Amino acid sequence: MKSFDAIIGHKKIISHFEEAIKTGKVSHAYLLSGEDGSGKMMIAKAVAKALLCEHKDGCGECAACKQVDSLNHPDVIYITHEKYEIRVDDIRKGINETIDIKPYSGDYKIYIIDDADRMNAGAQNALLKTLEEPPAYAVILLLTNNKDRLLDTILSRCVSMTLGSVRESEIEDYLKANTGASHADIAFAAAFSLGNIGRALHVLDTEEFKDMLNDTMNVITHMKSMEIYEVVSYAKSLTKYKNEIYDFLDIIMVWYRDMLILKTTGSLNQLVFKDKYRQLKDQEIYISFEGISHILDEVEKARRRLIANVNFEVAIEMLLVTIKENGKVW
Repeated sequence: MKSFDAIIGHKKIISHFEEAIKTGKVSHAYLLSGEDGSGKMMIAKAVAKALLCEHKDGCGECAACKQVDSLNHPDVIYITHEKYEIRVDDIRKGINETIDIKPYSGDYKIYIIDDADRMNAGAQNALLKTLEEPPAYAVILLLTNNKDRLLDTILSRCVSMTLGSVRESEIEDYLKANTGASHADIAFAAAFSLGNIGRALHVLDTEEFKDMLNDTMNVITHMKSMEIYEVVSYAKSLTKYKNEIYDFLDIIMVWYRDMLILKTTGSLNQLVFKDKYRQLKDQEIYISFEGISHILDEVEKARRRLIANVNFEVAIEMLLVTIKENGKVW
């Protein structure tokens, strides 16, 4: 299978790269922006294969394509980081000190910077010097889920592309063809993904997600009858799910998104938790539009707090107390 054929959705982005490679008008820097699981790395690797392929189409069969697939191609360099942020030495050693060395075996030398928004100011300025006068053979791919953290001077030197959501039907078709999951599980995963193929696969393949889902549903459907001290106690118990806490936030976000849709339309057609219609209906009676909006805002605040390394228990406790307190008549 050719490299771009394996990508689900993102047709405009794929067409752009295919045309650029075909006409030889490949830019020196690209910024791929999208949420985790949206396919940024998959597209970056597909671009690398297409650029270095012996047949110039990312055939997947030649030695160069196989080297890219196995992460062993000498002309594809991944900029990694051991700590939370990417520091100036990571960019200097990974890019600046090697970019003037010509490609070993291909026509291009490709650098892939994952989590590019984690570059600190020094690292971004170091990269900027390279972006201003890159060698003709160099292609730098920056992958980010928050391009607002990047300097305007970097953004202005990149071809910027935003990965949107993939149609639910396309995700369902992909899951049917590539997994052995049941129809019900596939339908739920595709709906829960909200257009993110990586999230859909995670929902299907990860036992921890299923445990988290059952646990979260048990609490959230009984929130009305819980006392504040029980809510706080549950928040403390979530430390056992610390590594999967973003799954917890996604579940909460989708639950209250469903509630908002139900409150607005009265229909279950667009709901993710169709099998929980009765529980959703019971809760939406007691929560106002403003209350649901406040809860959804608090979910995003909790996400930002956790990314910023705010105390785990505090961040989750604030979210759950907000959910509890936004019931009008609990």
